[in-house]
Amino acid sequence: MIEVLIVDDDARVARVNAAYVEKVPGFRVTGEAHSAAEALRRMETLPRLDLVLMDHYLPDGTGLAVVQEMRRRGHQTDVIMVTAARDISTVRAALRQGVLQYLVKPFSFAGLRARLEAYADLRRALDRGGNAEQSDVDRIFGALSAGIAPDLPKGHSPPTAELVRRALLSAEGSLSAQEVAEATGLSRQTAQRYLKLLERTGRAGLTLRYGDAGRPEHRYVWATRA
Repeated sequence: MIEVLIVDDDARVARVNAAYVEKVPGFRVTGEAHSAAEALRRMETLPRLDLVLMDHYLPDGTGLAVVQEMRRRGHQTDVIMVTAARDISTVRAALRQGVLQYLVKPFSFAGLRARLEAYADLRRALDRGGNAEQSDVDRIFGALSAGIAPDLPKGHSPPTAELVRRALLSAEGSLSAQEVAEATGLSRQTAQRYLKLLERTGRAGLTLRYGDAGRPEHRYVWATRA
């Protein structure tokens, strides 16, 4: 079983998230915490902990501050952010601190389940040990990016969403809809439609680039690794 700690400032939300986790085979909630201090205490006292579902907005600090302190204390427990924080600076900080996935509230059970199942796949791949071929590495990193399809609304194609995701992931910086279209072979209108969807669901971040005149250019960057 994968033992999970739920960290959320709202006890009711924590209970809902815990119920979601318990519905996914192979996962078990080992505790809940509602503040940064309580989260750190639970990490010290729990006999085993594999994964933390971490809220960012806590009454006595931030989830990312908890992650920093975890690492300082030597805890290598995996972390998935589950939070309403969707500003790019927070998302980037989460990536730099080794957060595996980033799920933006509000989310569906299907969205959380997909990420937990992807995390379980990742653990199985890593637990095999030994040396990895490029195909093995691709599969391991692919597990981190799983879970994009379950939340797609009707009329949207998972393969098309995957094309757009890969274009954003492989870019060194932000991309416009025209640049995504050129990279994927999609029309600009289709690229724009999927970029807007990814931005609305928190998977892509939107920035505006202002020129000398006219409307600002919308540019997108992959924001979740999920």
